[in-house]
Formats: sequence, C-alpha cells, structure tokens
Amino acid sequence: MTIPPGVLASDRVAAPPPVPAPSETGTQGRIGLREIRSNERIRSYIEAANQQMFIIGYSEHGLRHAALVAAISRNILLGLGTEARTAELAAMAGYLHDIGNCVHRIYHPQIGATMAFQLLEDMKLDAVEIAQIIGAIGNHEEPEGVPISAITAAVIIADKSDVHFTRVQNPDPTTYDIHDRVNHAVQKSHILINSAECVITLDLVIDTAQASVMEYFEIFVERMIMCRKAAALLGCRFCLIINGVEL
Repeated sequence: MTIPPGVLASDRVAAPPPVPAPSETGTQGRIGLREIRSNERIRSYIEAANQQMFIIGYSEHGLRHAALVAAISRNILLGLGTEARTAELAAMAGYLHDIGNCVHRIYHPQIGATMAFQLLEDMKLDAVEIAQIIGAIGNHEEPEGVPISAITAAVIIADKSDVHFTRVQNPDPTTYDIHDRVNHAVQKSHILINSAECVITLDLVIDTAQASVMEYFEIFVERMIMCRKAAALLGCRFCLIINGVEL
C-alpha cells in the first residue's frame, strides 16, 4: 500500500497502535514487527528503559513511543513507494530504537544497537537485515547520528516527530522543565508525505500560552536539522509547520 500524496503518515494517538494484522508483518514468513512486539524480553527491556527515563525526569520512552515510531517509520517509506520489506525493517528498528535506555541514557543508541543485535540473533533474523536495523538504531540520535540508509532516515524523522502532550510523565506542572513545557504545549503532531512533490512535513499545533515557538526551537533545532538531512537522503525536502505557518 502506498500513501497518496499529501495524506497523513501518522495520526497522533495517546495509546500505541494495535498489533499489526498478519498481512502487515514480515514478508515470505520472515520475522516482522508482530514478532518483535510479541517478544516478552523486548517488551520488558523497553518498559525498564521508560522507567529509567521517568526517574531521571525525561518524557515517555516506553511501549507507546516505540509503537508509534515503528508505525510512522513504516508509513514514511511506504508513502515514498519503498518496497514492503524495507519498510518493515524500518518499523522493527523504530520499535527497538530506544531499548538501550534501560542501561543508560548516554550512548543509548550504541547500547541499544548491541542489545538488538543479540535479541535479533536469538530470533534467527538474517544477518544482512540485522545489520540494517542495528545501523538505524545506532544512528537515530543527535548529534552523532547520521542518516546512513532509508531505514535510518525514516526512524530519525519518526522519532523526532513524537513531540506531544501525551509524552509528559511529570505529574506536577509546577516543576516542568523546558522539555516538559514544550511537549505539554504540543496539542497535535502529524507527519505528512507528499510523494509527488517529494516533501515530508511535520505539522504541529502548539498552545503558545504554555510554551512559545522560540522555546520549541531552543530544544529541538538540532533535531530538526537532523530531520532535514534524513529527508534529503530520501530525496525529499523537510518542512516544519507550526500553527499553520511554514518555518
């Protein structure tokens, strides 16, 4: 399935998307996102990663974020006409991308890639596909990450687009830092794919009474630059729209 030009590659949801139907999992009997999401070891590590993020005051990095990044990563590549197996590998990488946070926030992409290597080896995934997935995981975060492949580029854009009030884990608004304020201010967040014009757009609606557009750029400018580079690798232009204004 290819997403028509100009339609949404993602709709913001508070809960994780449902487990894909069998027809949406791996091709030709190979391991796909369904198997990754059903693996109890993987789920336990992602839940532990989010618990650590909560303790140190970060936004949500758990099963909801993993499922959303997986879905958007797949849809970006399908929307650009990429073949289904590559899009499925992007979904798998998207689901696993933050698993390294269960060890430590610093170097979590490299830690996560190492963990994913062992987990996928145990699941008997082909080595060529493992290499693509762990390369995407290891390169998804700024400033060291580089969009080395279409899979990596899709995961980068999907990950950085997940800014939304549902990610705030701090229950006390009086103690919000700038990351909490900005995330809490974002009411809607969508990725749109225009394959005809080769444009990938992040469309945000921000409540400026909670956080200003300038505050968004204060903490996310490096991520938006990374998205621009990722879109370029996919042969596209990256566009950011906030409250109806293209920036």
